[in-house]
Amino acid sequence: MSLGGLAIAIGLMVDGSVVVVENIFARLSHGEKHARSRLHLVRDAVVEVATPVIFGVTIIVLVFLPLMTLEGTEGKMFAPLAYTIAIALLISLALSLTLSPALSMFWLKGGSEDDTFLVRWLRRPYQKVLDFAMGNKRKSVLAVVALFIVSLCLFPLLGTAFIPEMQEGTLGPNADRVPNISLDESIRMELQMQKLMAGIPGVEKVVSRLGRGESPADPAGPNEADVIASLTPVEERPHDLTQQKIADQMRDRLAQIPGINLVMSQPISDRVDEMVTGVRADVAVKVFGDDLDTLIAKAQEIAKVASTIRGTEDTRVDRVGGQQYLVIDIDRSTIARYGLNAADVNNTIEMAIAGKSATDIYEGERRFQAIVRLPAYYRNKIDDIKQIMVSSPSGPSIPLEDLAAIRVVEGPAQINRDMGKRRIVVGINVQGRDLGGYVAELQKTVNAQVPLPTGYSLEWGGQFQNMQRAMKHLAIIVPITIGAIFFLLFLLFHSVRFAGLIITVLPLASIGGVIALFLTGEYLSVPASVGFIALWGIAVLNAVVLVSYIRKLRDEGMSQLQAIREGTRLRFRPVMMTATVAALGLVPFLFARGPGSEIQRPLAIVVIGGLVTSTILTLVIVPSLYTFFEGKEQDIEDKEMERHIVS
Repeated sequence: MSLGGLAIAIGLMVDGSVVVVENIFARLSHGEKHARSRLHLVRDAVVEVATPVIFGVTIIVLVFLPLMTLEGTEGKMFAPLAYTIAIALLISLALSLTLSPALSMFWLKGGSEDDTFLVRWLRRPYQKVLDFAMGNKRKSVLAVVALFIVSLCLFPLLGTAFIPEMQEGTLGPNADRVPNISLDESIRMELQMQKLMAGIPGVEKVVSRLGRGESPADPAGPNEADVIASLTPVEERPHDLTQQKIADQMRDRLAQIPGINLVMSQPISDRVDEMVTGVRADVAVKVFGDDLDTLIAKAQEIAKVASTIRGTEDTRVDRVGGQQYLVIDIDRSTIARYGLNAADVNNTIEMAIAGKSATDIYEGERRFQAIVRLPAYYRNKIDDIKQIMVSSPSGPSIPLEDLAAIRVVEGPAQINRDMGKRRIVVGINVQGRDLGGYVAELQKTVNAQVPLPTGYSLEWGGQFQNMQRAMKHLAIIVPITIGAIFFLLFLLFHSVRFAGLIITVLPLASIGGVIALFLTGEYLSVPASVGFIALWGIAVLNAVVLVSYIRKLRDEGMSQLQAIREGTRLRFRPVMMTATVAALGLVPFLFARGPGSEIQRPLAIVVIGGLVTSTILTLVIVPSLYTFFEGKEQDIEDKEMERHIVS
């Protein structure tokens, strides 16, 4: 994501230079008429905008503070992005105040404020809209408030997710079989699966790993397999052959193999989910309790309920049962008649089946134990085990079946624990629906239809757990960051009112981001939240540049309405340029199709959509709000100008 941070920073890095160079250009245009020194003109132009640029870029860096403090998986992904952007912006700030003025001295020539057709074409309708807004201030503000309320109503309809599902270009159709399956049978089934998958259009090659790896932390058994099916590159496949369609075909073909529990996933997402909750699934429902049979029953009920919820793609319950055990119950009354005790019988069973050390063998300084046990063909079948002879003190040997009840029973294959408590996990993959809405519906349905006995409890994990943690963290740190931004604005303007005026651009910018997410069908995810954070920084910078210049004109003695009109006229071009450059830097994210583009797209949608509304509303509504925050002028000149605008 640090490379994505550079892509985002490209649009932000030039903002400071745009404001500085544009002001130098304007000063040179007017300065030539007054025959002032070129050096003095450039210096004055830089000094004029240095303070708002420094504060504006510093605020942009500050808004990325929440990303720097993220934890867990989201911290690993987005903290490097935030640090990359912050470092790039600080360096660009230094260059905008040093290198840009120096280059302007040699390369920049003065011109007209309206020397381009595009500027003139955009400014004409803008001036009309601004005049209307200034003449109908209350109506304009109320219209924007209504638009903001509409965006708030759309907000719950967006749906929530942790991170958009990344199309890795590789599928992982992992299938587990019954725990007591033999290695040979497991290999045969795996080869059958590979053959079926290889015949699907779009599948390039298939490899599998069966059983446990060398790491002692690897819990996989011979009944579990890691499958990696590499797909042909997107550009080499037919346009309508998506990864989801290939996965659906793969699921249909593998469903004909009996005895497997199939979960379709992807290698990277598998590993991320497994590191977080130990389960390779989007949602992990952990059932805690003491009795294993009750845990299995409740887990199966939850899986059955989940299959009825819209959006459920795969469900998987931990296979904790199915392992065969050889049980030998010694009949103590019978062995007593033969003069035997339980230890004698157990020693014979241990030596015959498991083996027992008979002596030690020395080779130099090395010592080995010589283990003695029956050959495999005398101990691999229950009938053979029944015929194991046990010597009695009186002399004759008695078959083991006469001394004990021997049978094979089915028991647990594994017992998993969290914090010392037994648990079973139900893994669920979600497709075609937002994760937050799905889990909310599933929780409500499970609570209503799956009653838990006393002492049993549920815990919800998986990507849903990541999403909750990230959103809770942002809900705390974002208000703190906004408070820090307000403090910086207070230091800049020495006024609580004007600091509050700049803060109003945050909801104005958010309007476009929410509407853009709704129109494109994207969910509110961590990347989308990153987009809102970046958007707020750009919007605040533009508002600072505009309002600080209006304040400068007011301090020079210009009337309120004159200062607003002159300030918006002279700051129209830099505000438009900073917003346009930032948006253009993210346009490639909208059309990218490679792996990882799914994560970057919501960010670009939020920033581009938000810049549309924030730029328009900053240039139109902020001047209208300025009069409310500063207070109305009562001099005759302002009254006459206001009557002129209304007319």
